[in-house]
Amino acid sequence: MREKIIQKSAELFLTLGFKSVTMDDIANEMGISKKTIYVHFENKTKLVEAVTFSLFENICDGIDCICDASHNPIEELYDIKMYVMNYLKNEKTSPQHQLKKYYPQIFQRLQLKQFEKMHVSVKESIQNGVDTGLFRPNIDVDFISRMYFNGMSGIKDETIFPSQNFTMDYLMESYLEYHLRAIVTDKGLKTLNKFINNQS
Repeated sequence: MREKIIQKSAELFLTLGFKSVTMDDIANEMGISKKTIYVHFENKTKLVEAVTFSLFENICDGIDCICDASHNPIEELYDIKMYVMNYLKNEKTSPQHQLKKYYPQIFQRLQLKQFEKMHVSVKESIQNGVDTGLFRPNIDVDFISRMYFNGMSGIKDETIFPSQNFTMDYLMESYLEYHLRAIVTDKGLKTLNKFINNQS
């Protein structure tokens, strides 16, 4: 039952936002009593926390599978972008923004976990790009991977990139191109152009 509650809550939170969805909404959607939810989660904050980290774990598993199967680090980044966009239903409600605003402590813990996870996998991916001649040999891999994470977090900031002006798809697409153009070699640029042309 706990897993079912997490699953249904995740759907509702991603579609309608963390703030708008109440415990009553979740109970009604599931056809159970609110008491049943409280047996597993003492309050909404605990539920939000469980949902947030469950989503994070699932996304990490999916990204690991993509990394294992990818042919090159440029393709890998585009595949991860597509996967995350589909998984998060294009983030219509900017859940990241709501989480930061209404559940700042959960947001901070999530940021740290995301950084720890991404920093390792992005470093490996960038190093792979250097080793295969797609990325410039003289780049500082550790610095670039931190910049990449910082930029990915930054484009989700509603105050800087309001959702009425930018779709998340446009932001991720543009940021990926911006990031990759800064580090590719001529060989890497040919691969990158293929993806840019395919997207348009």
